[in-house]
Amino acid sequence: MIHTGRHFLQIPGPTNVPDRVLRAMDLPVIDHRSAEFAQLGREVLEGTRAIFKTEGPVVMYPASGTGAWEAALVNTLSPGDRVVLFETGHFSSLWRGVAEKFGIQVDYIPGNWRKGANAAELEARLAADRAHAIKAVMVVHNETSTGVTSRIPEIRRALDSAHHPALLLVDTISSLASIDYRHDEWGVDVTIAGSQKGLMLPPGMSFNAVSEKALRAAENARLPRSYWDWQEMLKPNRSGFFPYTPPTNLLYGLREALLMLREEGLDNVFKRHDRHAEATRAAVRAWGLEIVCEDPREYSSSLTAVFTPEGHDADKLRAVILEHFDMSLGAGLSKFAGKVFRIGHLGSFNDLMLAGTLCGVEMGLRLAGVPHKEGGVMAAMNSLAPAEKKIESAQMTR
Repeated sequence: MIHTGRHFLQIPGPTNVPDRVLRAMDLPVIDHRSAEFAQLGREVLEGTRAIFKTEGPVVMYPASGTGAWEAALVNTLSPGDRVVLFETGHFSSLWRGVAEKFGIQVDYIPGNWRKGANAAELEARLAADRAHAIKAVMVVHNETSTGVTSRIPEIRRALDSAHHPALLLVDTISSLASIDYRHDEWGVDVTIAGSQKGLMLPPGMSFNAVSEKALRAAENARLPRSYWDWQEMLKPNRSGFFPYTPPTNLLYGLREALLMLREEGLDNVFKRHDRHAEATRAAVRAWGLEIVCEDPREYSSSLTAVFTPEGHDADKLRAVILEHFDMSLGAGLSKFAGKVFRIGHLGSFNDLMLAGTLCGVEMGLRLAGVPHKEGGVMAAMNSLAPAEKKIESAQMTR
């Protein structure tokens, strides 16, 4: 089938890159040892701190989010150290694999992939650890495979209630700049992020926001590190430079993306994501389908993961939607393969893009023969533009 118009990329990342960011990246490469580059470096290094809501340093690497995972581990831990990690989905499982390859002992708290990290369970484990053998608690803030957002302030309170000195490491790869997140206020020691989701950039950059406590831990950490060494980055960063060849054109794009986020205002960015997520869930409920996330307090504002009815393959549905409407939806991962499709609604996104996305899903459900009720798109429209708003608008024009 020949498609016209633009492809709808509605996976939960990489996300659509705004034209402004694409144009910003379309510049000549400059000397990365020049005063011009130092100005660029200082701008983005300072600007990212506001997104993480931290007064501390943010370390950037040319890498995917997996690189940021590794950097967080090797800078803070030693061989044989014990950590706690919650099983919240596919990506928590991958992070566990990275840690175990470095000889870290992972207490992997089982989960059903439909709920976030359990603060009460954590507090009980930490209270029992009187010798403070646990060196870190690792949490995926927004699990991209399930659409479940863990409540990090409750995790922080569990650490504090147990009077436990463990570091708190949080993966925000699919939540940063999409869901409210506060590195300093929530007492996070290392926040992990990537460029290709809420920051609206192509893949290729990763980030660690680092607390003073984490920097102190790095002084005694004994896992091998060279490229990932924070100190090797922080020293030249003070003057806007990097120790290795930086991704200059991605930094141009990051500067523009930070400007766009400032123009909209972070609080407004979060409200927009909340609004689109609620409209999407309204559509799913109207279709009579089941949302993966079980607890409304943990609904993700970045994506919505949806079960297909028993006996119907989610991947076949996605294939029908791609073939007929040129729209990509996220696949179910690992044990959710073939059972779940994921609707991304994060990054550079608006009401009409969401309406088009949900139209594509509803038409795809019909063409694929997946049992559902009609009216999901209308339910989303009613959420986005409720009748009282229309009346209010009409009165203003009189």
